[in-house]
Amino acid sequence: MLQQTQVDRVVPHYERFVAAFGTPGDCARVRPAEVVRLWSGLGYNRRALNLHRAAVTVVAEHAGMVPRQDDALRALAGIGTYTARAVRSFAFGDDVAAVDTNAVRVLSRCVAGSPLTAGEANRLGDRLVPAGLSWEFNQTMFDLGATVCTGTRPDCAHCPLRRQCVWRRGGATGPDPWRTGPTARRQSPFAGSDRQGRGRLLHALRAGGVDRAALAVACGWPDDAARADMVAAALVREGFARWSGAAPPVLRLV
Repeated sequence: MLQQTQVDRVVPHYERFVAAFGTPGDCARVRPAEVVRLWSGLGYNRRALNLHRAAVTVVAEHAGMVPRQDDALRALAGIGTYTARAVRSFAFGDDVAAVDTNAVRVLSRCVAGSPLTAGEANRLGDRLVPAGLSWEFNQTMFDLGATVCTGTRPDCAHCPLRRQCVWRRGGATGPDPWRTGPTARRQSPFAGSDRQGRGRLLHALRAGGVDRAALAVACGWPDDAARADMVAAALVREGFARWSGAAPPVLRLV
């Protein structure tokens, strides 16, 4: 839930979600539509579908217990390198760095003084993790990047690492190592995007079925039925929804 979403938005959703699905088995037993409905308001709805798929796999292949091994974690739907490392650190205490965007920014500016790929940042972070203190190290990196070493206006004067920071020691006058690096995210505008229409359609589907003639209005593009059809086809292809009935067909959550 915290992927690309702020903590204050996540907390109430998390509490409701855990109350409904306290274990992977609880999540795996319901239809995907129930998980997607409870996810409403968080955005990036593919995460909800992946979470359900991961729960099904955990029950089927790991006796309902989240695995600890990196390869087993990354085999779960929606789990990449960063999330697998985060689970290993925060759930199991493994000495690995969970390098998110904030941590890459700190490592690029403060430690390397140069742009870092994701792999380079992970390897550098792993070397810095104190034995037995991965939880503390990773949480510190998250918070430092989110509150002090920020993307647009870093507060170097109040940074606890200002004396060690390679970029600051160089005067912080050259190109920002993080902004020029391959991990800096540049996301396209949301307003008017397919992502916005997709979110609107999923919101409508949570309330019930949407027939084909109403797709364009549900997406917010009443004059662009072809674009709405493409978004609906993507939801079907990805496993969010399916067509039912014949005259006219109705799109429903799976």
